[in-house]
Amino acid sequence: MKRETGYIHIYCGNGKGKTTTGMGLCTRAAGFGYRVLIYQFMKNNKTSERKILEQVPNITFIDGLEQEKFSFQMTPEEKEQRRQYYEQQFNLITQIAREEHYDILFCDELIYTIRAGLFTESILTDYLKNKPENLEIILTGQDPSQELINLADYVSEIRKIKHPFDQGIHARLGIEK
Repeated sequence: MKRETGYIHIYCGNGKGKTTTGMGLCTRAAGFGYRVLIYQFMKNNKTSERKILEQVPNITFIDGLEQEKFSFQMTPEEKEQRRQYYEQQFNLITQIAREEHYDILFCDELIYTIRAGLFTESILTDYLKNKPENLEIILTGQDPSQELINLADYVSEIRKIKHPFDQGIHARLGIEK
């Protein structure tokens, strides 16, 4: 018998739209009646998508830090503190997803966090191998490992061909952030 839920999605690549794609799937799932839990790694609690989606029934955000730095701006000590924080947050959100019977868990930018050395990949891979059977997981970020790709059911790459950032235009409110 085919399962209806419980698949693993990865949206990766260097193009714009990984988070937007994940949020779109969360919106669709919530509209169907699924309960959705979202945590955004490496982002503060003020993203534009969050402002509107917090008003949608069936979507719950778990707060992160109020202030975030880019990983390349962090000292080694800050990176180690952040790694410990993110690993604690991951344990918290996966516990909430299990205990409160969420249908969807979206870990936005978790793959980026791994690549930046701010999260231990084996924690994620061990979780994915033993996750609740019907829990759908969405992961975003650049350059997932082959092991993550192998564990996933969906892997979609969003490839940049052209982006205003390349001409020095920074992220715009409501469009990129």
